[in-house]
Amino acid sequence: MERPAWAPQGIDISVPSVSRMYDFYLGGSHNFEVDREAARKAMEFLPGLPKIMQANRAFMRRAVRYAVDSGIDQFLDIGSGIPTFGNVHEVAQAADPEAKVAYVDHDPVAVAHSQAVLEGNDRTVIAAADLRGPKEILANPEITGLLDLDRPVALLLVAVLHFVEDADDPRAAVADLREALAPGSLIVLTHASYEGIPLPEEEAAGTVGVYRNIRNPLIMRSREEIGQFFEGYEMVEPGLVSMPDWRPDTPQAPGQEDPYAFSGFAGVGRKA
Repeated sequence: MERPAWAPQGIDISVPSVSRMYDFYLGGSHNFEVDREAARKAMEFLPGLPKIMQANRAFMRRAVRYAVDSGIDQFLDIGSGIPTFGNVHEVAQAADPEAKVAYVDHDPVAVAHSQAVLEGNDRTVIAAADLRGPKEILANPEITGLLDLDRPVALLLVAVLHFVEDADDPRAAVADLREALAPGSLIVLTHASYEGIPLPEEEAAGTVGVYRNIRNPLIMRSREEIGQFFEGYEMVEPGLVSMPDWRPDTPQAPGQEDPYAFSGFAGVGRKA
């Protein structure tokens, strides 16, 4: 297999990567045939996957603008993936040129590609770390060198918690991060769920099987379970809702939005 110039040395390009599959769903060019194959297989069960990812990105952009409007100028994006067009730093720095963004991902592809994209931007960093090790994230010199954790931060956990199994205790990881954040900080979160998917659960479960086969289990949680990640935060209106329903830029006429966009949940919480 030909290794493109942007693919870092030392990564196995014969194994699908969740972040490159996500890039493919969004129409990006940083993916290999092995990723496209796995993504197309997942789309056989859930043809609306690209639509779900687009709704996810659109929510993230609205939430980042909301954070800037709330006076927050620091962002910690964990599980940031491959930076595609309209990423956190672009949205935040367009709204506030002083905004600082620390990206965190454990996928070497995402980290290497982020380094290339962010070169020359001294208000952004990318750190190689894993959500399952929150204390390492908080002690990472790249992050502590850029962000002042004594001031409010917007913590982004967008489309990442559903890749952390219950055995790895994602709630404890989120609680550790919350404890470390200053009052007034925000948590911005999206999560996959069978609720809202316009298909019977047994059909949608085929997609979960594809992710399990590439050793990246996709954990579908209920709205109630997802709500538990907001413990210790006050929910920002309208609460935990489907992605297009969180503060849409323009009121949606019923039936105008693709039904797949309403799969899963999104919300923003504020630490008192």
